[in-house]
Parts: sequence; C-alpha cells; structure tokens
Amino acid sequence: MNKTAIALGTFDGVHTGHRAVIEAAVNSGFKPIAVAFKFPPKTYFDDTMGCISTFADKDKALRSLGLYEIHYLDFPAVRDMSANEFLQHLKEKYNCAFLSCGFNYRFGKNGAGDIKLLREFCERNDIILKVLEPIVIDDITVSSTYIRELLSSGQIPLANKLLKMPFGFSAAVIHGDARGRTIGFPTANQIYPKELVDIMHGVYKSIITVNGKTYNGITNIGNRPTYETKTVGAETYILDFYDDIYGTVADIRITEFIRPERKFGSEEELKNAIKNDLSK
Repeated sequence: MNKTAIALGTFDGVHTGHRAVIEAAVNSGFKPIAVAFKFPPKTYFDDTMGCISTFADKDKALRSLGLYEIHYLDFPAVRDMSANEFLQHLKEKYNCAFLSCGFNYRFGKNGAGDIKLLREFCERNDIILKVLEPIVIDDITVSSTYIRELLSSGQIPLANKLLKMPFGFSAAVIHGDARGRTIGFPTANQIYPKELVDIMHGVYKSIITVNGKTYNGITNIGNRPTYETKTVGAETYILDFYDDIYGTVADIRITEFIRPERKFGSEEELKNAIKNDLSK
C-alpha cells in the first residue's frame, strides 16, 4: 500500500481553515486522502446544531481540492475508541506517513485526544505532522462555530467570505399552494434541508442554478407566517424566468439578507413587499 497523507477533520462547510489542512496533505508528496465524518460528531449529541453544508455539498467541495480519496468514518462505530486506539487505527488502515489537522483538532472517546498526544504519537511512529494555525481574515479567526453564528444572524456576505463559497443547498422543486402565482410572483418551492443550520428566517438575494443555467432571484426561507406553515421551506422568485421546473433539482445560493420574515395582513401587502424586495 502506498504511504498516505491524511487530512483530518470534520470539514463542515469546507471553509478556508479546512482548505489549508487539505492543501497541506495534497502538497505533502504522499497519496493525499481525507478522513472525516459525514456530519459533525456534536450533532449526535445536540439535535439543534445544524450543519453549514449538506453532505452532498461537502463531498463535492472536498473532491474538488485534489484529494485522492475521502474516507467517511461511521461515528457510532468509532465513538468509544480511545484516542490511542483511534490513532493506531489510522496508522494500520491507511499506512499514513503524514498527518495534517487544525490547531484545535480533538479525537478519541469524549474528545480526549489533543494535539500534544497526536504529536507524541507521530514522533514515536515516524509520521510527519503538520498542525495548521488559525486562519485569520480581516482580523476574524475562521471557525465553523463563528460561521454558524453569522448565518443564524443573517450576516451572509461575511459568512460566504469565510466559507469561500456561497451558503446554500440543492433540492427538488416541489408543488406549493400556487399562491405566489395568483399574486403575480410564481416561486420555485423547496424544502429546506433539515441537516442545515437554522439560518435567520427572512428574505434574501440569491443565485439559482437550474438545468445548467444561472439566474438571480429573491428567496424567502422560513415558515411563511402569513399562511402559517409549519415546515421550513424556501420559496424563490426567479427573475426573468418562466419555465416549468417542477421535479427538477435547483441549486440555491444565498448572497445577501434583505429583511426578516413577517406576517402580512393581506395578499396586497405581501405583493407590495415583494415588489419592494425586488427593488433592492
């Protein structure tokens, strides 16, 4: 088996800090692979914690960065491994000669393993270790936790800058109640992925890609308080677009927060609000 360089991490959102960890493995001279989890381990203990990216988006982003392979660990299968058992598992299964990770990487049962333990293990086993220091952009330390906070408070441009790619998702366009069409603003309706962070409900500028073409749009994400729906959904009015795309997968990328979601007293009020949103 060829010796490998392993990029270690969860890589939720594949932000600029994650990309530095992966780049170190890719440029190591060994076969670069990533060893990660499909979803952040914390989500197994806190069901209110959402992901920055869907698994499909994360996987696509990782595969664009020059890795030879990506191995997704089954968290329930490894959660009770001690820190040393986890490292031995990496050494034996992947024949690693190089490891890269972020400065705050934790591993093993209850996150007991830290960089000190990892460094000692690598020294004993002649493994090169590259620990990446925090990435700072405009005096801001990039972290998944901070990006979640930005998304939850509607600070989309800054979140996207730290992510290196716009926040969003791909999902099938489903039939809604056609109310948008009756007031002159037909929308592409999608279910907001349950795995994603609960971003601030409201109206956003967006970029929509469907059938290989990209358009500008206005997307409302939330529960539509005017109509009192319970499921969090995304409704996108696509500018200068008139095709029937029901059943088609559309990719939505959020670029800027316009206003919070609110309840309107009449369809006329809603119609006027949409017109105002489109003028911004």
